[in-house]
Amino acid sequence: MVKLYCISVLYKGPTSATWLKSAFDLQSFSFFQRGSVEEFMTFFCKTIVERTIPASRQSVKEGEYMCHVYVRADNLAGVVISDHEYPTRVSHTLITKILDEFSQKIPAANWPNLAERDVAFPQLNGYLAKYQNPREADAMTKIQEDLDETKIILHNAIESVLQRGEKLDDLVSKSEGLSMQSKAFYKTARKTNSCCTFS
Repeated sequence: MVKLYCISVLYKGPTSATWLKSAFDLQSFSFFQRGSVEEFMTFFCKTIVERTIPASRQSVKEGEYMCHVYVRADNLAGVVISDHEYPTRVSHTLITKILDEFSQKIPAANWPNLAERDVAFPQLNGYLAKYQNPREADAMTKIQEDLDETKIILHNAIESVLQRGEKLDDLVSKSEGLSMQSKAFYKTARKTNSCCTFS
């Protein structure tokens, strides 16, 4: 069964990405894992946006998941995390639609200084629910022409997106955005060779 787990909107600043809004559907994870899974998805979204050049799209496979990212030329960025079955094209259509709506509602001058709690964009939860069925979503959304013209770069693992010499383990251990519990969760999952399967 296809699944969407996360939709996020971020602003790619000169040195780091700022979180603007996100929505999660983590019902398929055990209650005790949800906090760690959400932290990791947040960490992945931020890391991938920071390593994606403006005006480009990419999709990254990691374990059982796909992380689709689009950073617009104005540095507004969208990320969708789904399973492998969810169509890449629908993910990128959704990101484009959300970023267009977000930029119409919230002025670009505000993006660098906003905190997620101050951003009113409740549509994200609606899209997360509505797009769980990609067939229905695709029928509602006409594929945008610019998406056809834009090449989506597909990576087989997060490591291919990281800068030369960077390792995911090092980023996780240095991250201030991950709790000790989530770091321990990551190490355990890594040892059982199911990291980033989050389950």
